[in-house]
Amino acid sequence: MSDWLMLTLAMAASISVVLLIAVIRHRRISDDFDPDQTPDVIEYMTMMIGVVYAIVLGLAIAGVWEAKNAAEDTVKREAYALHEVSERVAVWPQGARTELRTAVNAYVDYAVHKEWGVLKDGDGLTARGDALLADVRGQVGSYEPKTDAENRVAFALADQVAVAEEARNDRSLGSGPTLPALVWFGLIAGGVTAIGMVFALQIQRSPRELILAGLHSALLAFLLFLVWLLDSPYAHDSAGMTEPFALLFPTSSG
Repeated sequence: MSDWLMLTLAMAASISVVLLIAVIRHRRISDDFDPDQTPDVIEYMTMMIGVVYAIVLGLAIAGVWEAKNAAEDTVKREAYALHEVSERVAVWPQGARTELRTAVNAYVDYAVHKEWGVLKDGDGLTARGDALLADVRGQVGSYEPKTDAENRVAFALADQVAVAEEARNDRSLGSGPTLPALVWFGLIAGGVTAIGMVFALQIQRSPRELILAGLHSALLAFLLFLVWLLDSPYAHDSAGMTEPFALLFPTSSG
């Protein structure tokens, strides 16, 4: 199921539930009911709940957005470092150059096409990926430079491999959800409460009130969906995350 379809279904479901409750509630009220008799304390509580929930929801969105940007930077660092290894090795002899580039391409191909699926499932990185990157590091460390130029390149390659390993470790640490379960409980409970307070204001069945109630619930559903989408960037935006590898290694990521 695509993310857009999930978002559409979530918003439609929230609107339908709110409108259904409003209609049923309106049919069950007595004839002497006066909607203008809503206590002032309920209006004050509704306002305070809305403000507090908006702050919490805004902080959650800012947190997951920052985590998504950090994840994108991590993938870019890893891809650029490996690309630098493939490019800078050009001064080495053909045999050593070809072996190192083959090892880099093998790691990128595995990381993008096979390991990323494991990462999406929340199982972290694999031992096979670690072994392929270790092979790249081993080839860089085992080569004995013959000239000063090759020696300088060897040091530069070792630095780039270290950057790639660091980025891979950061990717492993950030593979899980950003928000803990307790925060999610608060967001969902707060959203249900915020929608429920609409009925505490004695909402009627007029088109204007029903439209506003539907838009209110749809907005909350959209914002919660946005938090969920950004909460696990490696899992929910895998195509966008692997784009640096696809651009820098078109033959391996194609």
